[in-house]
Amino acid sequence: MKHKEATERRDRLAASLPETAEILPETAEILRGSVLQRTIRHKRGCPKCERGEGHPVLVLTVNYPGGRNQQISLRPEQKRQVERWLENYHKLKGRLEEICELNQVLLRPEP
Repeated sequence: MKHKEATERRDRLAASLPETAEILPETAEILRGSVLQRTIRHKRGCPKCERGEGHPVLVLTVNYPGGRNQQISLRPEQKRQVERWLENYHKLKGRLEEICELNQVLLRPEP
């Protein structure tokens, strides 16, 4: 790929980033992590847990360097909102990765 072509493509991608409200509205609706369904079981005194059913809960889990992770319990009505924010993060990250790849092309000598 030639430098001119890479530069034009990079500039188009950069123009589609946060200011477009499609990805990052003024309320910054972006979130990193994963939504998981977990089952919580009490040690004793809960008939549902004693039957092995447990209590299903939704959590947002976020991993950090050093193996740390944080889990936040979600209400069922929050699931859709959280998934939309996660999707915004993945869109933004994908475009940033493309821009980085194009910048690597620009660092190499012109063929």
